[in-house]
Amino acid sequence: MGRVLGIARRAGKRAVMETLESAVITTASGVAGDSRGRPGDRQVTLLSNEAWQSACADAGRSLPWTTRRANILVGGVELPQAIGSVIEVGDVRLAVTMETAPCARMDEQCEGLRRALQPYWRGGICCRVIEGGEIRLDSPVRVCGPD
Repeated sequence: MGRVLGIARRAGKRAVMETLESAVITTASGVAGDSRGRPGDRQVTLLSNEAWQSACADAGRSLPWTTRRANILVGGVELPQAIGSVIEVGDVRLAVTMETAPCARMDEQCEGLRRALQPYWRGGICCRVIEGGEIRLDSPVRVCGPD
């Protein structure tokens, strides 16, 4: 079983990521206070710490995980590369909707980062909220089958 290592949100498209100790996640707004949380396929984004470290090694730089602009950093669990998979983060249930495709913004922050994030869904996953709740740093993370 994995654990939540980081939680973050942003107020707008190019806003600085704000790290949090805990967050409320709902079906209506994703991570409370995050600009992308409206209902749809990209309510909450997850990033694997192990995948992030591999991408940073390939890019030749050590970077904070918030550079990726994901909502939740997890460790000790392999994120599924399958649409429809369900992930439990504490009491929150999330359905994987797609890979988080690395965009040009990644190279703006570190040349070569976009390419380093492309293999093996290293850029993370996008999810739709099935069941909301509160998460905290160190909340358990479990990958389940399709819902």
